Amino acid sequence: MKHIYKEGKEGKPTLLLLHGTGGTENDLLPIGNFIDPDAGILSVRGDVLENGMPRFFRRLAEGVFDLEDLVKRTEDLNTFIGKAAEDYGFDRENVIAVGYSNGANIAASLMFHYENALKGAILHHPMVPIRDKELPPLKGTSVFIGAGTNDPICPMDEAKDLQSLLEGAGADVQIHWENFGHSLTQTEVQAAAAWYKNKY
Repeated sequence: MKHIYKEGKEGKPTLLLLHGTGGTENDLLPIGNFIDPDAGILSVRGDVLENGMPRFFRRLAEGVFDLEDLVKRTEDLNTFIGKAAEDYGFDRENVIAVGYSNGANIAASLMFHYENALKGAILHHPMVPIRDKELPPLKGTSVFIGAGTNDPICPMDEAKDLQSLLEGAGADVQIHWENFGHSLTQTEVQAAAAWYKNKY
């Protein structure tokens, strides 16, 4: 997978940066550096194209995911993180995802499918990736959800349902609400950074 890697200081987490639809591996670098300038960075480009726009998995329509493709791409990403950890020498057990929109959804899917895939996650404007699935144990996993009270793409109930499902599997989840639709605002990023500093 196309990606950028930056080595972090010893003992620091590696931030897995996952862009939104139409983004690239460069999009979230400023946010990763803002959240923790000393962390390692593994920023990945989605390898599915929708009308020329990179994504991490296919969808059938707005808000309707191709679940078969989601499962396969989640497996591919999980395998890629493991291989990158071997190649670059970072701690596979200390990876924290930072995802926006489509990237947040694939990050959530990692937690839905694999125990210990992520130590934690910052999910900006996510949806529930897949329903009617038993989640692996997530005790010890901390999750920040940034959501919009008036987000036309990710309704409030999606964020609340995601929180409930993750907490049901043992994760520690905090939701931060904004009133700017689907946009990722500076105040939301600042709230995520403050949450991160408190946790890590």
